[in-house]
Amino acid sequence: MSARTVAAGDTLELRYALRPRGGDDIISNFEDTEAETVTLGDGTLAPMLEQWLIDLVPGERHVFLLDPWQAFGASQPELIQTMPRTDLPPDMEFAVDQLVEFAMPNGQTLAGRILEIGDDVMKVDFNHPLADLSIEFEVEIVRIL
Repeated sequence: MSARTVAAGDTLELRYALRPRGGDDIISNFEDTEAETVTLGDGTLAPMLEQWLIDLVPGERHVFLLDPWQAFGASQPELIQTMPRTDLPPDMEFAVDQLVEFAMPNGQTLAGRILEIGDDVMKVDFNHPLADLSIEFEVEIVRIL
């Protein structure tokens, strides 16, 4: 009898790391006491990462080398926005390269990296921070729940 493999919609315990190819970990839970529990399709992991988990066998460790188009895509110039400072909380301190969460009218939040700060406007990049990068996605499925 063959081992059950990961399928869409499964809830998994997994360990994973993301890093620019050849670089340091941006995120990793390999050193954590407990593995992270995620349900495929619930938005915890990006869909482009979830697809690499399908058909994996619990207990195996894999490293996927992803080109930008397989991971977080290319930067989109239209996602760099110039915003009036009056649209931002007046009591909040901002710095170049700071990642800030912005509230959307629908109640969701969107993260943006501050590129420039002027007296009246601020330039913010809403592209994914890993856009344009080749990524190493290391993963171990601990078990399928």
